[in-house]
Amino acid sequence: MTMIRKGLRPDLKLGFDLADVGTGFRRVLPFRRSWLAIAVLAVMDIAFTLPAVFTFNQAITEWGKFETLFDLTISLFLSAWLLGWVIAPLIMTAILVLMLFGRETLNASPGHVDIFLGIPFFGVSARYEVSKIRNLRFEQAPKKSSKSWRGDHLTFDYGANAVAVGSVISSAEVAKLISQLQIASGEKIRYGTALPDEIQTSWETHEDGSFEASTEPEKLNSEKLSLTSPSTLVLIVANLIPIAGKLFLDWNLADVMVLYWAESAVVGFFNVCKIAIISRWMVLLAGPFFIGHFGGFMSIHFLFIYTFFIKQAQTGSASTGELADVAQMFINLWPALVALFISHSFSFYQNFLGRQEYRSRNLKGQMSEPYGRIIFMHMVLIFGGGLTMILGNPAPILLIVIGLKIFFDVKA
Repeated sequence: MTMIRKGLRPDLKLGFDLADVGTGFRRVLPFRRSWLAIAVLAVMDIAFTLPAVFTFNQAITEWGKFETLFDLTISLFLSAWLLGWVIAPLIMTAILVLMLFGRETLNASPGHVDIFLGIPFFGVSARYEVSKIRNLRFEQAPKKSSKSWRGDHLTFDYGANAVAVGSVISSAEVAKLISQLQIASGEKIRYGTALPDEIQTSWETHEDGSFEASTEPEKLNSEKLSLTSPSTLVLIVANLIPIAGKLFLDWNLADVMVLYWAESAVVGFFNVCKIAIISRWMVLLAGPFFIGHFGGFMSIHFLFIYTFFIKQAQTGSASTGELADVAQMFINLWPALVALFISHSFSFYQNFLGRQEYRSRNLKGQMSEPYGRIIFMHMVLIFGGGLTMILGNPAPILLIVIGLKIFFDVKA
């Protein structure tokens, strides 16, 4: 779930826990550990890691012996599944390391307070301006809350948000910390409500680095796309290439099927680029996960359309083909593939970046965005391909399918 936050935000930085030159105060805070939670997480981590190891060995075996399209599909599917699955044990291992060796450090220097959370020497640091910190206090964490693991801790308000620091700290220790922080920072921490400008402005990004929705969406959509928009015209021209291929190069059902499957791969490529822009450093986890499930879908889907449509159209046989024949199909279509790649590149730079569409997107929605378009498009292709094979005259059906594809692409 996207967490919307408002008001002031700290400066976040991923790096090493090194004391700044001239730091007036530095304290490694108690870090509460639950050995029961650590044991449960360790068992779950092992349970998720074992299938990954087994699949890795199986994928290595398959990659060493494939000769046909079916063999290649199995290899790709196993690799994609592994790429998506391995994210879970990697995250659990990282959390386990944090639970075992994690620590929280409080640093104060003139005008600033830095809170570091991570393992010794490496983690995430958040910098707060002392002049905008309010209500530094001792707090007891409610049971069954997100802060319950901390127990008694230090809390302060920053903008519209409360920030918790430390765990299992007594009220006397908190009072001492407050005094030390004020002396080291050179400013007295104020108490009371936030100023209007400290709570009204939305954060530009989420905590995971993804962009928050703009507070002024009308400015982002002030220039509506139309049939005469450059990106729309480029898209239409690129989609007309299969018609030219049918009319002048005698393309058949197999060529169109392969071309549109390859376009789905192009859509997936640019979706990874969009995820990177929206989520920033979270793409290190979200990117492989998307590539894993999208790659598995694409590999099985290509085997399906090849077996039931492409091979039928070429030889009348439903068996799979040699890899050299499959590769030649893509080679023959390279002008159309280049045109579709250019079209999606132009749309990416013109709309997603130029019109700042990324400001209205979030990571969860972007991960699933390609599937609606791709599944619907390929249902049309499969339906049209079936009619083509039944009627025996592919030209009219193929032109209708291409026309529908252009219509829904432009609408999207």
